[in-house]
Amino acid sequence: MITWRCLARTSQLVNKYQKYGLLATQVRRLSLLEHHSHRLLKDFNLPVPKGYLVTTPEEAEDVVFNINAPSVIKAQILAGGRGKGTFDSDQKGGVRIPRPREAYQSALNMLNHKLTTKQTPPTGLPVHKLYIYKAVDITHEYYLAMTFDRRRSSPIILISDSGGVDIETSNRLHQLWFQLDTGITPEIDSYIQAELGFSDSEMGTIHQLLCDMVRLFREKDATLLELNPLVKTTQGFVCIDAKFEFDNSARFRQEALFGCEEGDGEKEAKEAEKLGLSYVKLDGNIGNIVNGAGLAMATNDLITLVGGRCANFLDVGGGATREGLVRAFKILWGDERVKGVLINIYGGIVRCDMIAESIIAAAKDIGGFKMPVVVRLQGTNSDKGLKLIQESGLEHLVVEADFEKAAQVIVDRTPKFE
Repeated sequence: MITWRCLARTSQLVNKYQKYGLLATQVRRLSLLEHHSHRLLKDFNLPVPKGYLVTTPEEAEDVVFNINAPSVIKAQILAGGRGKGTFDSDQKGGVRIPRPREAYQSALNMLNHKLTTKQTPPTGLPVHKLYIYKAVDITHEYYLAMTFDRRRSSPIILISDSGGVDIETSNRLHQLWFQLDTGITPEIDSYIQAELGFSDSEMGTIHQLLCDMVRLFREKDATLLELNPLVKTTQGFVCIDAKFEFDNSARFRQEALFGCEEGDGEKEAKEAEKLGLSYVKLDGNIGNIVNGAGLAMATNDLITLVGGRCANFLDVGGGATREGLVRAFKILWGDERVKGVLINIYGGIVRCDMIAESIIAAAKDIGGFKMPVVVRLQGTNSDKGLKLIQESGLEHLVVEADFEKAAQVIVDRTPKFE
């Protein structure tokens, strides 16, 4: 049955750590731009280069001139793969080491232009800030991360002697489970030193670095601390790039940290969160309104399978109401990419006839539907709900009880994604 095949397919939203059984629960988490991450690392005594944040080409030129040495200029976006990405201005990457006289032009071609990487939407993300620091003389790159293994209910260290882009193809990723109350034990140190070949003095530095990471991980309610690469230089170890995520439920404890959140492409997600909804932006043109994360993933997979591309997941939750649906529609209507909408609701405690009444009321509140809208209702009182919608007289509205047919109808009625 095609629906079950869709449920079995790997969703594009599954985090790369899930192949290890890590972070298995899908929740939205705070992510930080690199310059915020470096400042946080520094606060916990982790080694980072001295960096400077700039927003104009003139500032970039001054910083590179004052450093008076080879300098790295890095675009600040919430996406990986910046070095291998391309700007729409000059087709060059988001990480550059220009000559001093080239700093101004490099910054000019980066600021307020879009950078496209493997982790951004196809149109890229706009860059409004650059982070600059003195280039370091790298002798070796490592990968080091801390996250949670949900299956074992334990934090875990992931470490490899293949860092940077090489981690994507490395099969030498070591996994070491630990407890926050015991931290880094001698057994963990011994294993790391034996497997990665650190000298005694180097291992002393790595041990302290891991202890500081554990303290940061615990005190800041982190779900992921990723140093990639952690580099060895002639002067010691330095954290060059970092990716951190923090538990959204810890917002009340980490107000200063969550106050750092920024980034284009997050507007809808932030708006939805304020309204008690869950929103995940994708790169297509078909909007989805669903109730439940599992249903959202299945809907995305089926739309993709029948030839469409989803613009988002918008989860109104198990207690979908008229107010929630009105808010959901307004978020989608404000997204110029959305050219069609599939409403896929499974009624349980919430009756489908109430959902139908809410959809009709929402349509009236926003002045009617201006694009194709397909509604699929299943569950409690679904027949009543579908009948109410069919008799509503609303334009551009189609009801379809079958999951596969509903997906096919919205794909057929939505302009082909370019």
